[in-house]
Parts: sequence; structure tokens; C-alpha cells
Amino acid sequence: MSARYDFQGRNVFVSGGTSGINLGIAEAYAAAGGRVAVMSRNAERVADAQARLARHGQPALGLIGDVRDPARVQQVLAEVHAAWGAIDVLVSGAAGNFLARALDLSPNGFKTVIDIDLLGTFHVLRAAHPFLRQPGASIINISAPQSYNPAPMQVHACAAKAGVDQVMRVLAMEWGSHGIRVNSIVPGPIEGTTGLAKLASDDARARMAGRVPLGRLGRLSDIAAMALFLGSEDASYITGALIPVDGGISLLGARNHAIDSGAQA
Repeated sequence: MSARYDFQGRNVFVSGGTSGINLGIAEAYAAAGGRVAVMSRNAERVADAQARLARHGQPALGLIGDVRDPARVQQVLAEVHAAWGAIDVLVSGAAGNFLARALDLSPNGFKTVIDIDLLGTFHVLRAAHPFLRQPGASIINISAPQSYNPAPMQVHACAAKAGVDQVMRVLAMEWGSHGIRVNSIVPGPIEGTTGLAKLASDDARARMAGRVPLGRLGRLSDIAAMALFLGSEDASYITGALIPVDGGISLLGARNHAIDSGAQA
């Protein structure tokens, strides 16, 4: 994967970059020669992620921060800029989710997911603007199929991710003249992630794999490959795009998604 793309001398920031899809993306950029900084709330995970990134031979930074705290986000991004200069690629991937029917969902539960996914995305992107390479920066949001496929027991995530994708589209319009591209990746069911384990049972995951048109669950490397492409010059004329990387499962629509959430459509 790293053989195709060369990010030597380029600076990458990944929010939520200490586990799962986001860590896979961070490692892919490090393997391609990039200097990668990650931010997350958990100090132990931050330290572990920084050590993993450093093994690829390039400088790596691990910073503790919560996307719900805009002042801390601003401080973290300023530290990355002070250390390395302008940020070439920014990946916004922090997210929270759980299963709950709307009538069982507390206002605080709904707000928590909105705060992390939607407000957190805005905080990261807004704070990053003065630290991005202009022209030339690429922003990549990690979205979810709930942004366009409604799913029972996911009203909070559906609302949050739909908002994230509209933020992406608006900023692609407003920041295009600054030479900044903004896109969203929509991962399908990716094996080995906490999110998939939390939202689908073993049996549901097996059924899901059988229904994916390409015949398998996704891998972390599938999402990382798209992130590398979007951060590269090969994608220099792509902005405002919502890109599913899901083996075609989104073609099956909302009912398929509802079955896999364990709810009745």
C-alpha cells in the first residue's frame, strides 16, 4: 500500500487515531513516509499509537484531547503546527455510538453522540483551518452509512453522521477557493473493529458478510487505501464527495442495515 504513495515530508493529523479504522489510516500514512500526529482522550492508547507509528521510521506525535473541547482541539493543532509546519492531510474520525430505540434514548444519550460526532467534527475542522497547507490540504471525514441509510436503534448516529456529511459539503464549497479539499469516506462493515463488534452479534456479522455483493467483510487496509488516495495528488480534483468503501452493501438499502442492527424494520 505504501509503495504507491509517497508522503515523505508531509504532515498528517488524525483525530481519534488510536484504534480501529483511524489507527489503520494513521499507520498507512506513516508507512508511506508521513509524519503523523494522533489525538484521543485515552492517554494509554495515545502512547501505544505513537509508539506504533514511530516504528515506521518517521517522527510521530501522540496528543491527549477530546473533540468536544474546542479550546483543547485548537491547542493540539497549534502544537502539531509548531512542531512540523502546515498540515497536509487531516483525518477527522472521532465517533461514539451504541444501540438504543428512540423511546429508550435519553436526551443526554442523544446529545453525547451529537457532541462527539457532529460537534467534534466541526471543532476539529474549524480549528484546523489556519494550520492547513493552503493551497493543497486534504480533509477526510470518516462518516457512516447511517448518514443516508436510516436504521432503527440508531436515531442519534443517523442524525449525527448526516450532519457530518453536510458539514463536509459546505466546507468543500467554502474552502475550495483556499485550495482545501474536503471529502467523506463511508466505511462498510469492517472486520476487527470495536464498532462492528458493538453493533452486530457474531451471527449478524456472518449474515452481513454473506450479503455483501463482493462477498466479504471489509478490512482496515481497504479504508486506509482510500484515505491515502484522497490525501494524494491523484485526488486533486475531488472535493465534496461522499465515498462508500463497503463492498456494495449500501446498495441493499435501509432494511438490510436495520436487520444487522438487531431491530425490526
